[in-house]
Amino acid sequence: MSAETGPAATGGRDEHVRRVRLPADRRTPAAARALVRSVLTEAHLDGLANEAMLLTTELSTNAVEHARTELDIEVVADPVGITVTVSDFAAGPVEELIVGVRNDATDIDEVSERGRGLLLVDHFASRWGTTYLPTGKGVWFRLDLPDPAGRDRVAGRPAAATAGGGTPTIPESSAPSAGAMSELMQTTPDPYAEDPLPDFATSLLTRVAEMVGAAGGVVRLDRGDGQGIQALARYGRQPRPGNELLRVPLAVHRPYAGELELDAAPSAYARPLAVLMAERLSLHLENDRLRRADVRRQAWLTFLAEASELLAQSLDVELTMALVPQLVVPRLGQWCAVHTTDEWGRLRLAAASHADESVLPQLHQVLEETGPDSVQARLREASRNGTQMPLGAPMEGFAVPLIARGQRLGTLAVGRHQRHRHDPDEVAVLEDVARRSALAIENARIHAERRRVAHTLQQSLLPPVLPVVEGIGFAAEYVPTGGDVDVGGDFYDVVPLPDGRWLVVIGDVSGKGVQAATVTGLVRDVIRVLVGDGKPLPEALARVNETLFERGGGRYCTLALAAVGPGDGDQLDVSLHLAGHDRPVLLPARGGARFVGTGGTALGLLDSIASPTAVVPLDPGDALVFYTDGVTERRRGRELFGTDRLRDAAAPLAGYSADVIAARLRSTAIGFSTEAPRDDIAILVLRNDAS
Repeated sequence: MSAETGPAATGGRDEHVRRVRLPADRRTPAAARALVRSVLTEAHLDGLANEAMLLTTELSTNAVEHARTELDIEVVADPVGITVTVSDFAAGPVEELIVGVRNDATDIDEVSERGRGLLLVDHFASRWGTTYLPTGKGVWFRLDLPDPAGRDRVAGRPAAATAGGGTPTIPESSAPSAGAMSELMQTTPDPYAEDPLPDFATSLLTRVAEMVGAAGGVVRLDRGDGQGIQALARYGRQPRPGNELLRVPLAVHRPYAGELELDAAPSAYARPLAVLMAERLSLHLENDRLRRADVRRQAWLTFLAEASELLAQSLDVELTMALVPQLVVPRLGQWCAVHTTDEWGRLRLAAASHADESVLPQLHQVLEETGPDSVQARLREASRNGTQMPLGAPMEGFAVPLIARGQRLGTLAVGRHQRHRHDPDEVAVLEDVARRSALAIENARIHAERRRVAHTLQQSLLPPVLPVVEGIGFAAEYVPTGGDVDVGGDFYDVVPLPDGRWLVVIGDVSGKGVQAATVTGLVRDVIRVLVGDGKPLPEALARVNETLFERGGGRYCTLALAAVGPGDGDQLDVSLHLAGHDRPVLLPARGGARFVGTGGTALGLLDSIASPTAVVPLDPGDALVFYTDGVTERRRGRELFGTDRLRDAAAPLAGYSADVIAARLRSTAIGFSTEAPRDDIAILVLRNDAS
C-alpha cells in the first residue's frame, strides 16, 4: 500500500488531503473508511461521518467486487464539506464527465439514467460524478455541511423541496437516516454460524420493515431440493386479507427461487429499500447456492469413488448386478432395476430394489408387463438406441443403457422420488453409475469366463478318475491355487505299462498360467507316449528332459515316477525314479513313517540328467505318499508346513485306506493356515490293498 499526503491541487490553505492506494481485497473498505474518518476528524466535519462512511463503503466495495484491481482513494476536506474519489485501473473508454446533484425527488427510484445503480450515492451526496481516464475510471461524491439558512450550498435552493408553498413533500421523519442505511448496508451473516442465512435474512427484514413502517413481512425460499417453498425469515404479523402487499423477487439462479413480501403502506422509500434488501440477500443466497452445489458435487464424487470400490471388489456376475440397485436406492431414486440382454437381445430382469420393500412385488409386476407403452418397451428402446429414455406412470423415472467396451449389456432403470424430479447433477451421477456398473458387470463376466476356461484346462491336465486295480489302491487330492483364474503347474497321472505294471506319475512345472499349463500338458503327453511304446523309465525321463530343454521356454519340471507291479507273495515292487522331486513318505502298516528314494536332476535345466533308481517293496497295508511343494511350502506367517510336519502328520495314518490317507493329509495341510493356498496342492497315495 502506498500513501501520499499533501495540499489540495488548488493550494487552499484550509484543505486537508489524503491519497492512498489500496489492494483489491476484502479489507479495503475498512481501510478506506479509516482514511475518510481521519480526514473528517482533522477537518472537524464529524457531522458528515455517517453519510461519508456509508458512501465510502458502497463505492470501495463496488470497486473491489467489479473492477478487481488496485484502488486509489483521494479524500479532500475543506471547512464546509468533503470530497471522496474512488478510482480503479480497469480498462474503459474516455467518454465524458458525468455529474449529478442531490436527488430531491419524492421517490428515490427516480435516479438519473446516468446514476442508475448508484442509488445510495445519488440520494445522500450533495453532488457526485464519474470520470473516465486512460488509466481507469472512478466515482466521486461531495458532502456539504447544511447552510445555516437551511439552503443547499450548491444549488442555492431549500434543502427539501415544497409543493405549493405548503409543508415539505418528504417530511424529515419519513426518510431513512444515513445511520439506519449504514446499519442496513453493513449487516452481514455470522461467518461462524452453521447456517447463517436465516438469522441474516431476519436481521435484514427487521431493519427494512422498521425503516418503512411495515406491519409484517416474510422471505420465502425454494432451494429446489424437493422440500418446496420454505419461510427463510419472518417479521411482525401475518398480512390481513385484502391488504396490498409489496412483493420483490429474489435475484437467484435455479434451482433457487424466492421472494420478499412486505405488508407496508405505499411510500417513496418502501419499494427501493425492499429492492435493496432483496439484492443484498440474493447475493448471499447465491453464495449459499454455489457453496451447497460445491459440497453436493464433492459428496457425489465421494459416492462415485465408494461405488467404484464396491463394484470392483466383486468378480461374481450375479452379485455385481445385485449390488447396483443397492447403491442407487434410496440415494438416487425410489426404485432401481437392472436388466441384462441375452445373445438375441432379449431383456432379463437381473436385480431390482425399492425404498419400500412392500411395493417390490408390484414393481416386479410392472417391469414384466409387455405392450407398446410398457416399461419393457421403453427399456428395449433404450438398450437398442443406446440413449437415455424417460419412463412414464405408474413408475416414473428414466432408463440408461449399460454399455461397456462398446458392447450393450442391458439397462439401468431408476424411478424418481415423490415430489422430486432428478436434477441435472443427479442425472449425470446416474449416467456415471451406469457406466461404472456396466464395466464392473463386463469385468465380472470376463472373470467368470476366464475362471471357466481355467477350470476346464486344469481338469484336462488331470485324470478324470483313477483306475481300479485289484490289490492296489490309488487315491488323489488336488487343491488349486487361491487365484481361481490361473492354471497351476501341478499334475498327477496313473498309466498302464505294456508289461502289466502301472506307472504312477506326479510332477510340478514351474510357474502358473497358460504357459505353465502348456508345458504341463507337454510333459504329461510325452510320458504317456514314451511309456506306451515300452521305453524304460530312465530313457523316458531323458527324452522329456530333451524336450523341455528345447521347447520348454525356460521352464523346468520336477517329476516322480513309480512303476508298480507284483512282487514276492503279496508284496508290491515299486521302482522309484525322482527327477528333482521331493522324496515320498513310506507308511508301513506296522506304524512309523520315513522318506524313501534318491533325489535326481530336475528336467529342463541341463542337457543331461541323473535319475537313480530305488526299489521300494510294499507289504500288505503299506502305503507310499507322493506330494508337491504346495504342501510343504504352505505358509503360516513366516512358518512353513515343511517335510517333517508332513511326515509326522502321515505317521498316525498307517493302516488306513488310500482315500483316508489322502483326505486327512489334505485337511491337515489346508488347516495349517487361514490363507488361501498360494500354490497348487497335489497328493497321490499308492497302497498295497492285498488282504
